[in-house]
Amino acid sequence: MSSIKYEKETVEKMIGLYCSRKHGTDGGLCAECEAVNDYASARLDKCPFGDDKKACSKCKVHCYKPEMRARIREIMRYSGPRMLLYHPFDYLKHLLKDKKES
Repeated sequence: MSSIKYEKETVEKMIGLYCSRKHGTDGGLCAECEAVNDYASARLDKCPFGDDKKACSKCKVHCYKPEMRARIREIMRYSGPRMLLYHPFDYLKHLLKDKKES
């Protein structure tokens, strides 16, 4: 699986977790979270680094608009720690990738 595809799936899981807990959705995303997910997916598709990309937070090229960057940060701050409970494999893979990049 490509790095970009995996990143998209992980971001979608994080947004889904956030949306279900904060907006009370069940099995889908609300319109607001769907818009964030679509935006993140589009940004990943256009990433100039492709499969060699690092974590967006460590990237020197910030391709998110400021308001969407703030929104995705809020989602990741909430969902990140909870990923250990709901998606432990993804959580551990992310930790290992961050450690490898350091």
